[in-house]
Amino acid sequence: MNRNRQSPVPSARQPLAVVLGTNEIASAVAVHLKGGGFSVVLSHDPFPPVIRRAMAFHDALYGDPAVLALLHGELAETGPELAVVSEKPDRIAVSPLHLSEILAWRTPQVLIDARMQKHRVTPDLRGIVRLTVGLGPNFAVGRNCDVAIETRPRKAGGIVVRGRTDAADGVPPALGGVGKERFAYAETDGLWHTPIEIGMRIYKDFVVGHLGRCAVRAPIDGHVRGIVRDSVKVEAGGKLLEIDPRGRKAVWTGMDDRGRAIARATMKAIRLYAGERANAREAAEPRART
Repeated sequence: MNRNRQSPVPSARQPLAVVLGTNEIASAVAVHLKGGGFSVVLSHDPFPPVIRRAMAFHDALYGDPAVLALLHGELAETGPELAVVSEKPDRIAVSPLHLSEILAWRTPQVLIDARMQKHRVTPDLRGIVRLTVGLGPNFAVGRNCDVAIETRPRKAGGIVVRGRTDAADGVPPALGGVGKERFAYAETDGLWHTPIEIGMRIYKDFVVGHLGRCAVRAPIDGHVRGIVRDSVKVEAGGKLLEIDPRGRKAVWTGMDDRGRAIARATMKAIRLYAGERANAREAAEPRART
């Protein structure tokens, strides 16, 4: 039984949550939001490219199957499509529309920035909706979000109500005893091409794709846990490939512990904020009557 799922709230009462990003963290948050009674829209951003696509709803953007925790990602490219798809009890709307285009359709109650843009300027989106939640680096409460969630592995799921989230340190958590060495990175900007599928078993130095005219080779032996989709533009320094070195214990689908922790913390922050607003209204009512 999926504990993240709850009986759907009637559509007329469902609040809307927009999640910026289509990566595995954004998708885990979307699953928990749907289970919490929200209609959910994932808004795609091309940078950084998504690599853990079998752990996300990302591939729905291209009409491919994208299933996570019994929920299906479904492409929605217009306001009417967003309205239909986001209200389906077993669907997450995945859209190429920018936030401004989504706002022209409907204003969400909650906006969650889960793009995980470690080295980009994060805009201030407060005031657009009732609550803005920032996930990961570059968020400061009261400056560009109302509340933030730590995403660094050792602090994943920590709720930040004052101050800033930790800066990115460029040190990925170990997987099967292997850290940064399990990734292949883009050495230049370019167009990525690959025939490799997630889950494939490959070996060190096997050519997994080409960035422009340059061959990219597997850094270690193992199963492909993540890889940028074919024909996607990438920026220098971005991740192209991730290898899971754990042999038969390798996992490349579903939500991982980090994603669940961040998603649970996001839901907790939303509930805490809603409780604070309710308490503030109750405190104001007696003064209004006197």
